[in-house]
Amino acid sequence: MSEPVCAADHPFPVDVEQGKSYFWCACGRSAKQPFCDGSHKGTDFSPVKYEATKSETVYFCGCKRTKNKPLCDGSHKNC
Repeated sequence: MSEPVCAADHPFPVDVEQGKSYFWCACGRSAKQPFCDGSHKGTDFSPVKYEATKSETVYFCGCKRTKNKPLCDGSHKNC
């Protein structure tokens, strides 16, 4: 499997709504970061579904190297 593109060296704070689903870009190629726009087609990557269990601010990974997909775990500090 190839490495994802580092889309950002910081997380993306997003106000999510309880009961809504969000599709995080795992490849790093999307123009609509942190969400998927289909740019992964032809790669080994697929978007990761995130289901909000409550309305709150969450931090989606921008570097695409988190071990807690799709949320930031601080991995961007090593990019």
